[in-house]
Amino acid sequence: MSALTPEQQAVVDAPMAPLCVIACAGSGKTKTAVHRLVQMRRNLGDARGRVALLSFSNVAVDTFRKAYNDLAINLPSCAGRSRVDIDTLDGFITTNIIRPHGHRTMMSTRPAFLVTGNEAFLEGFKFSTSLFPRPITSLQMAFVSGKEVFFHVYNDQIERVSTSTAHDLIARLARTGAYTHDLGRYWAYRALTERPELLAAVARRYPHIIVDEAQDIGSVHQAILELLISAGSCVTLIGDPNQGIYDFAGADGKFLTEYNQRAGVLQHALQRNFRSAPSIVDLANGLCGRGDVAARPAPSTPHGAFFTGYKRDQHDQLITSFHDAMSAAGADAKRSSVLCRGKGLAKTLRGDGAPAGQGLVKTLAAAAILRDRRKDFLKAFQHVAVAVVALLDSPPDGLVSQVTQHSGYPQHRELRKEIWAFTRDSISGLPSSSLVANGQWHPSLLARIKLLLVRIEAKFGLKPADNIGRKLAKTALPNVPLASVEDLADSDATALRIDTVHKVKGESLDAVLYVTLKEHAQALLDGVQTEVGRIGYVAATRARDLLWVAVPHNSLKELRPALVARGLKEVSIAAAPVILASKVKVSPAMGSANENG
Repeated sequence: MSALTPEQQAVVDAPMAPLCVIACAGSGKTKTAVHRLVQMRRNLGDARGRVALLSFSNVAVDTFRKAYNDLAINLPSCAGRSRVDIDTLDGFITTNIIRPHGHRTMMSTRPAFLVTGNEAFLEGFKFSTSLFPRPITSLQMAFVSGKEVFFHVYNDQIERVSTSTAHDLIARLARTGAYTHDLGRYWAYRALTERPELLAAVARRYPHIIVDEAQDIGSVHQAILELLISAGSCVTLIGDPNQGIYDFAGADGKFLTEYNQRAGVLQHALQRNFRSAPSIVDLANGLCGRGDVAARPAPSTPHGAFFTGYKRDQHDQLITSFHDAMSAAGADAKRSSVLCRGKGLAKTLRGDGAPAGQGLVKTLAAAAILRDRRKDFLKAFQHVAVAVVALLDSPPDGLVSQVTQHSGYPQHRELRKEIWAFTRDSISGLPSSSLVANGQWHPSLLARIKLLLVRIEAKFGLKPADNIGRKLAKTALPNVPLASVEDLADSDATALRIDTVHKVKGESLDAVLYVTLKEHAQALLDGVQTEVGRIGYVAATRARDLLWVAVPHNSLKELRPALVARGLKEVSIAAAPVILASKVKVSPAMGSANENG
C-alpha cells in the first residue's frame, strides 16, 4: 500500500476512542480503515478482546481481509493479530447472535437457518398486499420514531404491512427455525434486548467495532449498534452521508452525521479524492456542496463529464456510442458500466426478457443466459444451486443459503465446487443457451442434471427426488435458441456491465454512463438532499475518467441549462467518439473534453 496522507494518518493514530470519520468519494476509506485496524490491534497488545471491522458487501469484506493480511504480517507476535473479525454487518450479527442464540428468542426447537425465498415450504408464508400476495422474503422492518414498522417495496413503491399481521407471520416462520435477511436483524435485536447477559457477552468480546460505509446503517442496524454501545463497545463510523441511498431501510445517514455530537466521539475528515479526474471532482463538489480536492492530475487521455440526449428507440445506439467513446478515452470495458436508477430500466437496456420455460426449467434457463450472455457466473451459480437443491429428496433446512454463502459454511465446500463445475461447463454441465430450447437444450439438460444428482448422492448422501423428468418438463420452451447468436456475439464483443447504481456502490470504474429518466436527471442536478439525488451522486462519483449522463431527448431542452451550469459538456450520440478523440476540433456549444482539467 502507498503512504498515508496526513488526514488518513490522523485517523489511524487517533486515541482508542469512538471516531466519526466523514469521507468523500474515492478518499481511500478502505486503506484508512485497515491501517486503523492494524494500529488498534497493536495498541491492544495481548488484550483478549477482539476488534471487528464491518461493511455491507462481500466485495468490501474480501478487500479488507486481503489488505489486513498483508499489513498484519508486521504486527508483533504479542499483538493478537488473529483477534480480528472482518465481515459484513449482517454476517457479524448472524455469527455472534442469530446462529448460536437466535432459536431461543424465536421459540424454535432447532438452530436458526437462513432462507433465500426459493424453499418450497415458504409457499405457506405469504402476506396480503393491495395488489397480490407477497412472499415473506419481501417483508422488511424498520424503526420509525422508536416504533416497529413493517413494509414491502414493489416497483420502487413502499406499502405498509400491519404490525399484527407481520408479527403473526414472523412468529409462525420463526417456530420453524427459519429467518430471512431482514428478519435476521429483527431477531438479533430481540435477542439482545430480551437477554441482557447475551448483550454483555457480545460487547465484552468486541470492545472495539469499526463500521465502514456507515451511511448505509439502517434503523435496525443502528438499534443493534446502540445496544452494543450502551453495553460498552467502542464504535467507530466511517462513511460519506452523500452516498446514503437506502432511505427505505432508514439508512438516511443521520446516524453518521450526528454521531460526532455525542460525548467522547472524535471527528475526522477525509477530503482528498484519489479516484476521479479533477473535472469529475468539481462536478461532485457542485452537487454536494463540499470542497474536496482531486489528488490525481488531469489525465493525458480524453476525459471529463458529458451529457447527451437519447430517444426511447436509441438505447443500443447510445450504448454503442458510449463504448466507442470509452475506447477513445482508453477506458477498460471490464472496469466500466452503464448505470440506472431502477431495475426496470436496467433490464430494458440489457434486453432481458422473461426466461423461457416454467418452474425449475425456467430457473436453469435463466442461469444459462446469465452465464453465456451476461458473463455473470455468480448469479448463474446461485440459480443452479436453487434448482439442484429443489431436486433433492428432503434436503437439509437452509441448504440453498449454506451452499451459496461460502464464507459461513465451509462444510459444504465440496458440494459447492460440484455445482460450480456444472454451472461453468457448457459441454458436460449446464448446456449452452445457443442450443434450440425444446429440441436440443432441454434433452441435454435433463440427461446432465440426472448425472449430477447421481454424483451428489454418491459423494454427499443427498438423494434425488422422485420424478425428475416431471419436475423438469419442457413446458413453455420455444423451438428457438434460448439466446440468439447475435446476442451471444454482442456479449462476447463487449464486457460492458449494465446494472443499477446500488449494485456498484463502493466500486471505482474507468467510465460510467448514467442513463436517466427526466426525474432522475432533475434529482441529480438538484443535489444530494433527496435519495434519488444521492443515487445520481453515487453514479457520478464512481467514474475515474469519463462520465456520461444520458437524458431523455424530450427533456433535453428544459434540462440543458442546468446541466451546462453544473459543468457537464454536451455531446451528441453520433458525434461523441469523434469529439473525444479530437481534443481540438469541437463545436463551441459542446466545449472541449479537456476543459476544466
